[in-house]
Amino acid sequence: MRRFSLLRRTMRLLALCSLFAACLASQASAVPVETSAPKGRETGLPVPRFVSLKSANARMRIGPSLDYGTKWIYLKSGLPLEITAEYDNWRQVRDSDGITGWMHRALLSSRRTAVIGPWLREPAALHTGARESAAVSAALMASVLVHVGRCDGAWCSIGLPHQNLTGFVEQSALWGVYPGETITD
Repeated sequence: MRRFSLLRRTMRLLALCSLFAACLASQASAVPVETSAPKGRETGLPVPRFVSLKSANARMRIGPSLDYGTKWIYLKSGLPLEITAEYDNWRQVRDSDGITGWMHRALLSSRRTAVIGPWLREPAALHTGARESAAVSAALMASVLVHVGRCDGAWCSIGLPHQNLTGFVEQSALWGVYPGETITD
């Protein structure tokens, strides 16, 4: 008798679940779908997003406060970082090596930089134009820091800091720009 009661309860629960799912499906077509990227709770800017390190000797902390210990010290300004979360004046960031931690917003800049993909086995070609057939003016090794100008979703115009060298590189060869992302100056 107990088995039969349990079976009946299970059948009722399944019937209610399918009814609930049918109601949700019928309402889903009437509700607009939110397609925009999530926004940061402090700035309202998209998260995740790329920024760069404003200053050298910047400390990445274990948590979002000066009370937390230092996890990493960055000695070079301009390195690209990806903001993955926001809390008060603190941003959770990830670097090109996958190291994550928290940095104060004063240490970050909206200026876009990138590094040549650390995953690349061969140097990335710096072209004189935004096409594969354009002349190659340099070969850029993995992890070379570059300033990002415009990106059209396939190619980015870049410049190398402290050198008089500019050109175009395939966007897929950069860490610091999302695939298909467009950037205007």
